[in-house]
Amino acid sequence: MARPDRAILVAALTALLGACSLAPKYEVPQVPVADQYKQVGPWAPAQPADALPRDGWWHAYSYSRLDELQTKLAANNADLAAALAHYQQAEAFRKEIRAGLFPTVSADANAQRDRQSDTKPLRGVLGSPTAPRTYNSFTVGADLDYEIDLWGRVRDSVNAGNAEAAAAAGDLASARLSLQAQLSDSVIVLNGLDRQIDLLQQSIAAYEKALQLTEDRHTGGIASGLDVARAQTQLSSARSQLKQTQAQREITEHAVAVLVGDSASTFSLPTDLTAVNLPAIPVGVPSTLLQRRPDIASAERRTAAANARVGVARSAYFPQITLDAQGGYQSSIYGGLLDAPNHFWSLGPSFLLTLFDGGRRKAGVEAAKAATDEAGATYRSVVLNAFAQVEDSQSQLADFASAIEDQQAAADAAQKTLDLSMERYKQGAVGYLDVVTAQQTALDAKRSLINLKTQQLRASVQLVKALGGGWQQT
Repeated sequence: MARPDRAILVAALTALLGACSLAPKYEVPQVPVADQYKQVGPWAPAQPADALPRDGWWHAYSYSRLDELQTKLAANNADLAAALAHYQQAEAFRKEIRAGLFPTVSADANAQRDRQSDTKPLRGVLGSPTAPRTYNSFTVGADLDYEIDLWGRVRDSVNAGNAEAAAAAGDLASARLSLQAQLSDSVIVLNGLDRQIDLLQQSIAAYEKALQLTEDRHTGGIASGLDVARAQTQLSSARSQLKQTQAQREITEHAVAVLVGDSASTFSLPTDLTAVNLPAIPVGVPSTLLQRRPDIASAERRTAAANARVGVARSAYFPQITLDAQGGYQSSIYGGLLDAPNHFWSLGPSFLLTLFDGGRRKAGVEAAKAATDEAGATYRSVVLNAFAQVEDSQSQLADFASAIEDQQAAADAAQKTLDLSMERYKQGAVGYLDVVTAQQTALDAKRSLINLKTQQLRASVQLVKALGGGWQQT
């Protein structure tokens, strides 16, 4: 049992735990935030925004192929697996640092036979001259070490570790969202290319019939060889465009294969002309974005971690106080080792204070403060870029919607012009140059319409990503 005076000393030292922290008071870096976005009016924020589900947002596109591939991405993507492993490392490191809040207890057992030198210095002066040269030593004991955290070094380290783990969780969520958006974008591009390929194949079939018509008219002496040459040029040009578009599709298909963890050499997706739905994406007020974006949360937590490390660096100026306790049994005879007379123990604090280090501690504090400034500046940059990305995506969606209306009208007019020119050519009222011009105009207008719709869908994916992921339809 410990002496009363020592017990009082231990209790007094323990009571000082949690007395202070040398870290500066943490405040989230200030960033200018508008009341509302330019492209929309004020919206009611989600309640609460940070509790909304992140996954499954792609279901709003009503495209079964996208749903299937997102499932494969979650199970097989190598980058996502690496991000998960990185988060697990950060979580393990957090637990390792947190262990500093508790005492370290170790047990040891030792059995040995020793022989002293006959000529050991001072053996006959400080020891008994009749002490045996050889003897046995059996020891069973336990040690306890506990740092008394008067200056908050351990607690600030734990706070920094917790913040880093939270930041790693944000990194994982950000990586997952980025990969989901990348896959959605690639699948939408693939769908648009399928539509362009289908359009080109239809156009090629029509151009083949037109070429046959000009050849028949040329054989009958009605049309010139120039008409045949123009028809052949138009057909060959369309076939070239088809090959180029098919090459783009293959490259996009390979990118999808990598995202879902398959080999590009064996992965293939059949043509799918199913229409992809354009979802209505609710846009919250700007302040909501600060709660929803995982990369913003990650940057903010790293700022908090850097702030806590300032306290760790400052604590180096103060003595490190450790409570050490040791106890056990020791005897030269194995039998009866655990008897009371063989009991030993020791208890007491130890102090360690660096008196001179050539400016190392000062440099450490300066580095920690600079790291906090860096993390704060990074946080502000991430936030400002996030708002810019939302504005960009909203602007694109608004502009594409207007452009699609005009392009649809242009495509309808071009098709009507093509029908009229072909009919008048059959009647001999116009030359084949008018037909070729109408064919090219109609094809370009229809391809532009498909491209605009694809770009609009891609912009919606980027908006979802910029807003931090999924939402609830309420």
